[in-house]
Amino acid sequence: MIGIFRQKTPTNALLLVFYAFVLKFPLFLHPVVPVLHPEDNYLYKIILNGLDTIFRGVPVFYSVLAFVLLIVQATLFDRIFNHNKVLPKPNFLPGMSYILITSLLPDWGHFSAPLLINTIMIWVWYRMMELYNSHRPGTAIFGIGIWTGIVSLLYIPAMAFLLLVLMGLLAMRPFRIREWFVGLLGFTFPYYFLFIYLYLSGHWSWSNIIPKIVFTVPARPSSIWVTLGIVWLIVPFMVGGYFVQKNLSKFLIQIRKSWSLLLLFLLVAVLVILINRVNSYENWVIMAVPFAAFHAAAYYYPTKTLGPNILHWMIVAYIVAMNYFI
Repeated sequence: MIGIFRQKTPTNALLLVFYAFVLKFPLFLHPVVPVLHPEDNYLYKIILNGLDTIFRGVPVFYSVLAFVLLIVQATLFDRIFNHNKVLPKPNFLPGMSYILITSLLPDWGHFSAPLLINTIMIWVWYRMMELYNSHRPGTAIFGIGIWTGIVSLLYIPAMAFLLLVLMGLLAMRPFRIREWFVGLLGFTFPYYFLFIYLYLSGHWSWSNIIPKIVFTVPARPSSIWVTLGIVWLIVPFMVGGYFVQKNLSKFLIQIRKSWSLLLLFLLVAVLVILINRVNSYENWVIMAVPFAAFHAAAYYYPTKTLGPNILHWMIVAYIVAMNYFI
């Protein structure tokens, strides 16, 4: 399977969909209606209320929507990865890794605010990589700020992604205070519309605007299967990190900065998880994008495919056992 996805052929795009369907078929066997959490913000509540009106609470429709979102995210992530040559040769390993990672825990296949956020953050990551060669970055930075602000209107802890924007500017651009102000202005722009909505609807109150943020420690894994899922998340990440570090001197400067940006992405995603703990693992899916990049490196760089294939099939065996037989 690794050898197949190492190639960039049109048929592999269809194979990726089939691969996702096999791993995520339990979404349709055990569909779940999304539940609002206290951390879900205004925009997600509006979206969910609209979907409830359309789907009338039928769980399988949400599973279909989540599946489509995951396919779109994997495809978009893969195309961006190849377009920017983050790995030396084009392939489908980033998309495959994203599908594989989001199958490790059942909660990561549920329709949720963090799952929606991944779609936006993949695009934000792409726009931030493009800043390195941009001669007029003001418009792009403002757009990045707007999308990051929208993310925080979906999920309150995602306000931490403002740190990713600021740290990303430090990593990808020379320090210019004007660009920082443009990014901050873009981040606050969606909130102008929120303030207008709250004022006109008679819900204006500082308690409705200022979020309640509490840093907590994630709950211990509830079962051995969750623990194994975390292990299969970390092991390929460490292997991929080793190969990225080993080949770092061969990369162009922009590619090095792209990998640095992915590490910053992961650090901020961990921070998001630490804010306002929820009673499920749905918010952990925010880490899937940077983890998928390093997993792809773990499958791509070894010259012999035996090791990556064994690792891949062990993870697939765990996913099948957990989703179909547990």
